Amino acid sequence: MALDRLHQHHQAADGLTNLFTKANHDLSVVQYRLEKEFQQIYPDSANPMKLALRIKKIRDDISTLKEQCREVLMAKQDVIDKARTVLVGNRNMLHKMQASMGKPFVSDDDDPAFVQFKQITEEWTTQVQSKIGEDGQEDAESSDVNKLLFSAVVQE
Repeated sequence: MALDRLHQHHQAADGLTNLFTKANHDLSVVQYRLEKEFQQIYPDSANPMKLALRIKKIRDDISTLKEQCREVLMAKQDVIDKARTVLVGNRNMLHKMQASMGKPFVSDDDDPAFVQFKQITEEWTTQVQSKIGEDGQEDAESSDVNKLLFSAVVQE
């Protein structure tokens, strides 16, 4: 009797397996027929099935690109922060050394390279802050460019 139940269980499982196999075959036939019909009706570049697949791939690529953009923007902000820290620190040390030696030093406004660097970093900060202002998401700590950057990068 135990063998009878075991055999009945296998017959039910076999029936289910056969049902799924037939359903899979039927779906393959439908897919093949649709592909043939679309090839006949539409030119190759306008095939709705191919267009739908391309749209799905583009959507997947967009999410990947968004993440890569976030990484690039964070790296850019990191470079700007580090360059600003090093450059300003070095200029301050240079001014102290020049002062201790009694030599006059060039003011920040008379140094074209420093003026250009300040202009670039100010433009970046303004760009990030303007994105925040447009979205109305500016918080109380708007002076922290890194926080502004995170809320300004590629919006969902």
